[in-house]
Amino acid sequence: MTSTFLPPADADVLAQIPDCEQIDLLLPDMNGLLRGKRITRDALDKVYRDGVCLPMSLIATDITGNTVEETGLGYDIGDEDRICRPVPGSLRPIPWQHRPMAQLLLQMEDGRGGLFEANPREVLKRVVARFKERGLTPVVAVELEFYLLDAELTHDGRPQTSVNPATGERNRSTQVYYMQDLNDYQAFTDAVADACAAQGIPADTAVAEYAPGQFEINLKHRADAVAACDDALLLRRAIKATAEEQGMVASFMAKPFVDQAGSGTHIHVSVLDAAGHNLFACDPAKPSATLRHAVAGLQKASRDCMLLFAPHANSYRRFVLNAFVPLNDAWGFNNRTVAMRIPHSDPANTRVEHRIAGADANPYLVTAAVLAGILQGLDDQGDPGAPVTGNAYEQTEHRELFWHETIRDFQASEFVARHFGASFRHIYGQQKLKELRSFSREVTTLEYEWYLRTV
Repeated sequence: MTSTFLPPADADVLAQIPDCEQIDLLLPDMNGLLRGKRITRDALDKVYRDGVCLPMSLIATDITGNTVEETGLGYDIGDEDRICRPVPGSLRPIPWQHRPMAQLLLQMEDGRGGLFEANPREVLKRVVARFKERGLTPVVAVELEFYLLDAELTHDGRPQTSVNPATGERNRSTQVYYMQDLNDYQAFTDAVADACAAQGIPADTAVAEYAPGQFEINLKHRADAVAACDDALLLRRAIKATAEEQGMVASFMAKPFVDQAGSGTHIHVSVLDAAGHNLFACDPAKPSATLRHAVAGLQKASRDCMLLFAPHANSYRRFVLNAFVPLNDAWGFNNRTVAMRIPHSDPANTRVEHRIAGADANPYLVTAAVLAGILQGLDDQGDPGAPVTGNAYEQTEHRELFWHETIRDFQASEFVARHFGASFRHIYGQQKLKELRSFSREVTTLEYEWYLRTV
């Protein structure tokens, strides 16, 4: 079938999927969940020509999939549809499906000839545009940590680590960066690598992390921050699908086990000038002024943006002592106990690794917050203080985080309104407030254990 409306890159991909039967249309929401529709192949041309209608409220549905009326996107506007159009160049095969299928990212219009400004992908695009206005290019790489879990829960409904495919025993020990764990799970990592190769996702490194069944897969750096975050969301989908196919569950929950390490999203960023020179390039003995200003901006933005880094109730379980999770805004060279780490590298490749966000965060929003903080730092030219050498947990005051406080800080933030838009601040803030209220109404198992017979 000849496709007359597809951009050349997407037409080329489709031509390489013989007998493609269906296409998943994917619209990432504010929680980073992929919503949308599945269409037949013969409907694809119409989608490229006319777009497809989806409810505007989908962008801000809560984590349970319900419309958040407080955002103003539900009954107040009659739960209106908006036209969603393909992101050009985003058509990819779905190699894990048993029939020939493809997937395609969508972007939502606002009904006035533009794109919906509160869409997380658009929020990031606007921040990146401000770099371009200055002749600068942020270079971004995303690292994602996750757990491979047993598909079956325990008798009391709790997750359990997966059974090692090689030994047949449940994973109980911690062997960070242990090569044998990668060997034992090679069928999984190979399948993810194959899926990434088929979809053009630039996955780079896989490592066994700091807990039983915990892994990290890194993406190569890109001089296109939006594409880097597209990669991260699609990698997450590939990891989840591959795990399911092999009888496991891949979870990006920030803290699935109270006595094990949490999972994070680490964002690596450098900034190039118009000539392609890295503005952060320096030697640790003499940090560049631009790097220091950028770090100071990240420190200043962290409180306002914490809700983007820790968006869910479970996110706050991750911030515990001695777990390689930052408990403050310290920075340092080659130091994993700080929030803003400058990894070991040659001077030309100096970069910031932002380590605050959990794996449950939306990569578009985390990256937008990191880049906005850097921009603010370049404008303010602030001082981040001395880089920490050694154990930052012992040298700095620990920050205690609570979900209701980060929601309050976010909703009152002028920084968020200025960099991301007042509409986004309202919609995202109301979504999270609704989730908090719903979560707070639940009676937990722990409450029964503590109070049922004792009070």
